[in-house]
Amino acid sequence: FSISTQMKSDNGALSAVKDSIKQSKAMIDTFNSALSKIQTYLDKVKQVAVSGQQPGAQYTEINSELAAHAKGIVNSADAAKFNGENWLVQDSGTVATKNLVFSFASNAGAADTVGKLAVDMTKTEIFDAAGGTGGNLGALITSLNAGITDATTSGTLLNTVDTAIDYVKTAAATLGATKALLETQEEFIGVLSDSLTAGVSAFVDADMNEASTRFQALQTQQQLGVQALSMANQNSQMILRLFQ
Repeated sequence: FSISTQMKSDNGALSAVKDSIKQSKAMIDTFNSALSKIQTYLDKVKQVAVSGQQPGAQYTEINSELAAHAKGIVNSADAAKFNGENWLVQDSGTVATKNLVFSFASNAGAADTVGKLAVDMTKTEIFDAAGGTGGNLGALITSLNAGITDATTSGTLLNTVDTAIDYVKTAAATLGATKALLETQEEFIGVLSDSLTAGVSAFVDADMNEASTRFQALQTQQQLGVQALSMANQNSQMILRLFQ
């Protein structure tokens, strides 16, 4: 009984881990969705920067477009929130890592262990703070809001955009690798949970079989007792008849 109870308890803990992993995956999907939008804006900025190299480029219109793209990038990053978490707008100098619930281990005679998956915030950070401040893309936002005036400043912006794209790719790769690990672990925990469930059932069946055997033995004893009393009563009646 104690073993099956422990197994049930461990299975409950694994269920909590599975729920946490699902939540982490949903959170990462939120961040990835924002990164996808940001990448789209960066692609457009790159196109505009290239067009700024052309003689006779209309820089007033170009700069209005660049400012709009800057706003889109900032808004996408600021909106990437899930249960209060935003790994795109995160001061990695303050919080270097985020630790996701990843596993559970029951240790006989010692404290149980909850394993964590560490994620490097320096790889996912886009801005240090809301509004497009600091971080890996802060310089880009400053450049976009300043605008371009000629082919030279357009070329400088083009280099800044390429650097920003590399940062976004790094963030997406980090989140993608993290999600892949979570999916693998989720599958493993599912198998482990099924094994524990089967184990609990086996112990319960064994307990029921033992109880059934004991009950049948008790029934047999009762039946034998009743038969013995019946025979004794019959013998008593026969003896009484002899004295009549």
